[in-house]
This record gives sequence, structure tokens and C-alpha cells, in this order.
Amino acid sequence: MTEVWRFIDSGKRSPSYNMALDEALLQWHSEGKIPPTIRFYGWEPATLSVGYFQRVEKEINLEAVKEYGLGFVRRPTGGRGVLHEHELTYSVIVSEEHSGMPTSVTEAYRVISEGLLEGFRAVGLDASFSIPSTEKEKEALKNPRSSVCFDAPSWYELVVEGRKVAGSAQTRQKGVILQHGSILLDMEEDKLFDLFNYKNERLRERMQRQFSKKAVAINALRETPIDLNEASAAFKKGFEKGLGITLELYELSAEEEESVLSIAKNRYETDEWNYRR
Repeated sequence: MTEVWRFIDSGKRSPSYNMALDEALLQWHSEGKIPPTIRFYGWEPATLSVGYFQRVEKEINLEAVKEYGLGFVRRPTGGRGVLHEHELTYSVIVSEEHSGMPTSVTEAYRVISEGLLEGFRAVGLDASFSIPSTEKEKEALKNPRSSVCFDAPSWYELVVEGRKVAGSAQTRQKGVILQHGSILLDMEEDKLFDLFNYKNERLRERMQRQFSKKAVAINALRETPIDLNEASAAFKKGFEKGLGITLELYELSAEEEESVLSIAKNRYETDEWNYRR
């Protein structure tokens, strides 16, 4: 008998709702109210999310965020800036004590990412894990130069032909692992790079050139593009296969929905949370 996990497909939601639901799922799981859960979602409007530790004033071009009509939110997880637009976003909520979860953060990352790996295979891409091999590469991970998330693969990030195809971040709170991330279907590189501050134009150009060699979206690698629904079906199967589980669709109750909206309003819609560093 395979273990049954809950599966929530939220569709496109606001930035504050998306972060609030991830937080609520972590809380409910820590209280034993829900089983381990995988959630797929999108963003309406398209949104720039920043990592928990990022300094917004210094790193982000807020004028450009406004001009593009983007949403803006700080994640409860670390990592760097991500433009959520043409992508399938996923989150995984599972106890640190779960029998299938290694105690080490990087190893747990690898186990969860097996689901992503199988998803990429299901859409016909030969993905593999990136593992930094040299001391220099390992050191570079500790001191990322760029504010852009997809700028370089980190431990067990997914790569195809050497380029990063999914970016993920993880937090552990209340004995629960929350890992969420982006599976890129398409990418607007110029728009992405407009959203960050640079010392000068030359630096921006150099970073953008390097970025093109390091990151790629699914549809740039396929002869026939796939849409969100196809990606969602493929990655759902991928998680089931990669984690050896069965996913059962679940809809939030009215009470749960209310609780999520309350967290969204009181945290993820406040300037104090989003701009505080």
C-alpha cells in the first residue's frame, strides 16, 4: 500500500494568498490536522517574490515592479528573487519526522526533488541533479553574488543540459519541512532583469549574458510547447512516482479558507512584512 498524501491545486491566486496557504498548511500539519500535502499553484497577477532575508531597498527596483503591474511579496523561505509568471509553482509540506525524510536539509531536498526529476522526465526532458563538485563551487553557494534566484544551481537543484530548470527554497518550522519552488515553462529574461538594481548597466549586461547560459525554461527545450494543465498533470505523476505516494485531491473547507485569508491580510499584505529589511 502506498502512502496517501493530500493534493491541492489552487489555480492562480494572489501573492499574499499563496504565501498564506503555504504557511497555514505548515501550521495544520504541525498540529496533526492534515497529512503530508503537495500543492500546485499559479499567480494572479504575475509576482516578484523575494527571499526572507533579502534587502528590498538595496536589491529590488520597485519602480519596475510597479510599471510592469506585478504583485510583490516576501516569502517565508530564504533564497533570492523569483519572477512568478509562466510557471507551475509547487509546495511540499511534510514532517521532519516522516520516515522517508532524511534529517539533513540537503538530503531532504534531494528526496523531495525526486518528484520534480520524475516530472521533468514525464515532459520528455532528461533532467539530473546538480551537485557542486569543487570547493570553489561550494563556497560560491554560501555567497551568491546575484539577487536573481535562477542565476546558479545549488545543491540538488534540477538541471537539463547543464542549465537550471527549477528553483526551490526550504524552511523548517515547528518540526515541519516546507519546500516550495518554480517550474519554469517560459521566461521573459529582459523583464526579469529589469526588476533588480545594478551598480551599472555593464554589470547588468554581463549578469544577463551569464544567466542565459545558466537557466532555461521547459518550452525552450521542447519542440512542442506544453501548457500549465499538461505540466500540472505530468508533475503530479512525477511526485507520485518520485516519492512513492498516491496523491488525493482535496478542496479547502470554508473555515480553512477563512483562516488563510486572515493570515494573508495580517502578514503577507502588510508593508511591515514585505519591505522590512
